[in-house]
Amino acid sequence: MDVQYEQDAGEIKRLQRCINDLVCLLALPALWSGGDISQVLDTLLNTLMRMLRLDLVSVRLNLSVVETPIEIVRVAQSFGPMPPAHEICEALNHSLGDNSPKWPPLLRNLMGDGEVSMVPLPLGLQGELGVIIAAAQRAGFPQQTEALLLNVAASQACIGLQEARLRSQQKCIADELDRRVARRTAELTAANAELQLQVGLLQRLPVSAWTLKPDGTPDFVNRVWLEYSGQTLDFVRSRPDAWISAVHPEDRETASRSFWEGVRSGQGFAMETRFLRARDGTYRWHLNQAVVLRDAEGRVLKFVGTTTDIDDQKRAKEKLRRSEAFLAEGQRLGQIGSYCWRPATDEITWSAELYRIYELEIGMPVTLELIRSRVHPDDVTLIEKMKLVDQAREGSHDFEWRYRLLMPDQSIKYMHAVAHSTRDQNGQSEYMASVQDVTARRLAEEARDKAQSELASVARVMSLGALTASIAHEVNQPLSGIITNASTCLRMLGADPPQVEGARETARRTIRDGNRMSEVIARLRALFSKKEPTTESVNLNDAVLEVIALSILELQKNRVVLCPELADDLPLITGDRVQLQQVILNLLRNGSDAMCTVEDRPRQLVIRTERDNGDRVRLTVQDAGIGFDPQAADRLFDAFYTTKCDGMGIGLSVSRSIIERHHGRLWATLNEGPGAAFSFSIPRTPAGLAHADGIRNIQAPAVTGSAAA
Repeated sequence: MDVQYEQDAGEIKRLQRCINDLVCLLALPALWSGGDISQVLDTLLNTLMRMLRLDLVSVRLNLSVVETPIEIVRVAQSFGPMPPAHEICEALNHSLGDNSPKWPPLLRNLMGDGEVSMVPLPLGLQGELGVIIAAAQRAGFPQQTEALLLNVAASQACIGLQEARLRSQQKCIADELDRRVARRTAELTAANAELQLQVGLLQRLPVSAWTLKPDGTPDFVNRVWLEYSGQTLDFVRSRPDAWISAVHPEDRETASRSFWEGVRSGQGFAMETRFLRARDGTYRWHLNQAVVLRDAEGRVLKFVGTTTDIDDQKRAKEKLRRSEAFLAEGQRLGQIGSYCWRPATDEITWSAELYRIYELEIGMPVTLELIRSRVHPDDVTLIEKMKLVDQAREGSHDFEWRYRLLMPDQSIKYMHAVAHSTRDQNGQSEYMASVQDVTARRLAEEARDKAQSELASVARVMSLGALTASIAHEVNQPLSGIITNASTCLRMLGADPPQVEGARETARRTIRDGNRMSEVIARLRALFSKKEPTTESVNLNDAVLEVIALSILELQKNRVVLCPELADDLPLITGDRVQLQQVILNLLRNGSDAMCTVEDRPRQLVIRTERDNGDRVRLTVQDAGIGFDPQAADRLFDAFYTTKCDGMGIGLSVSRSIIERHHGRLWATLNEGPGAAFSFSIPRTPAGLAHADGIRNIQAPAVTGSAAA
């Protein structure tokens, strides 16, 4: 049970580390806010190298905002001497090829002095942004949690790169427009030629660009917009709202209202709408922005605007939102909350689940005093522990902490917390921690320990009772034989003249039964003490004949007609001869007892041996008695269950234990006519025993009308 607990604890730690890493990855876009592409890549690669203990990570970007592809490689120091970065990138790109949909999820390749597992992660829906390649020499890479972290990292990188690219594009466009507009504002009032020059510039922009007259009528739309929407310039100029036919029907009312409010106010507008892409008939989200150009007197000359495709960005944001929702739901299901604490400012940020665990109103400011009000007076809060650690030493420190919460209703909650220290972009220390409510597990463990203690006590009592009952049951047969033989011996000695030779033979049988009773007791003690049985080569037919010789007087006394059907080609088996004979004797006796009330038909008892499938042998005892209730078939072999008025209910249970120790199985079936058949099947050789564990998965035949299974 301790091993199981340690495994569960290890699994919990692994999941908690994964959650911490997921939180770190989900926090990356916040670190990248306002940063450029180089900052995004540097932070991402360093985080992946540290978090996943990678030997190598590489990135190749293909962005329209740079002239040449960006290639960066990070190699662990333990990896040894490596060729230059551009040669590594060239080798990796050659291994993958250019068709990202056909990239394998995992490939092995020689790198340096060894072989590494490489995971390619396309950036973008079709890898249009580039690719990240993570590699490690360790076996089993990537594990399930590592694969999840890599996919989340790639998703976060796409978001960061898209935002950085969008910022770069918007900045370039805005800067260019501001510069051009500012330079030409004065010139537009003097000459229309300058206006045409501006139109030519807008025509060459890589985004959809357009201009509006003061009344809102479009007077210019560049080729990018016309090709995207499939409209013509004459159609767009035909009326102010002609362009709106390309807008998604659900967005038209909102778009029209924003457009006319911006035009009539002279302030321009910014709105998000879905536009139809003519080439494939799909609607994609666009950001529409318009700025106003005024003359020296402040009159509106033109509205100049751009339409930027932001569909990929919105999809990435939605994916991020869903990831955050999944994380929140996972925390709720696992009763795991998380928070961030910055020692320099004592700023504390809690997740919603942590508010629920502490039973506080979600969103209320969290302070050390508020946390302390919920912690048991005898325990130290996690933040106090982290504060002491932060004051005592420099650098990062990770640890676990267990404490209790004392709730307002005086109930106790047991907490298990894990904290991880890191540094923010300003070099300030901060802690990321997860806290799990383990109250249910703690109470279950206490209940389990109590139940195990009680079960152990009951098991000891039951084992002693079972051993006593088994010995009493199994020695009854040889003891009856001793009494019968002793009576016969006295009768022969009392005859006139005395039958000395017969008395001597009867005395030998008495000694034989006494030795057999001793062996029975010794074997039963070994059976219940979990010792290995004494194995030897056994001729099952000979063992059956010996049992018949022991039982023949009792069978004749009960008017039972015994019909042996022993196979001539039966192979030897490996097992405990005495224990197997105990099983056979028990089955014969049960069959005889089952026919003690039968008067309308012969009391015929068949004992049959034969080969069985899979290099096994089978023995069947078939009676013509009263049979058994099919509903009770599953209980026949339970300890202390019996259908006899004077039975102990232990014989079949002990027999099944013996057969299972021989890697076999024991079962019962109803005959087509009256009576039942009990059969067992065991492997014949030690090699068969080695493969016999699979027998436990074989179900016993259903209770049917067949004579034997």
